Amino acid sequence: GRMWAYTVGFTVLPHVGGFLGWFLNRKEIPAWYEKLKKPSWCPSRRVFPVAWTMLYTGMGYASYLVWNDLGGCSSKAIVPLGLYGAQLVLNWAWPPLFFGARNLNMAVIDMLCLDGLALGTLCSWYRINRLAALLLLPYLGWLAMATCLTIRIWRDNPEQESGKSE
Repeated sequence: GRMWAYTVGFTVLPHVGGFLGWFLNRKEIPAWYEKLKKPSWCPSRRVFPVAWTMLYTGMGYASYLVWNDLGGCSSKAIVPLGLYGAQLVLNWAWPPLFFGARNLNMAVIDMLCLDGLALGTLCSWYRINRLAALLLLPYLGWLAMATCLTIRIWRDNPEQESGKSE
């Protein structure tokens, strides 16, 4: 019965930071984000919660598979789960940087570091559990789009680069 609890815990964990990021910055979306110049291919606001729910669920379950295959928090788990944890922290840091601080420079830097850590996570997981690595592919695809979007918004809204003007 305990494995069920671990499965749920690992699967839910990414949603915690994602929900907090949305909750703390939700007022900035209509107040600020909607006014930014965005490319025509920018997804609708309604797509983001659906996409992130699926992506966080996939990556969370994948992290459980890796943790389980490595026998829990063993020395072998330090690098693969450390990379995962580090990329998750950068993932959670993006909304406060982008929406909260309105710091497009830091949001771009965060996103580029996040991309590298997420790719490193996938590579380290591939040797441990192929399904876990495959479950990260939609996330990496979404991050590629999100990176391009963040860079485009940063480039097309130069007056916003220094953060909040209030």
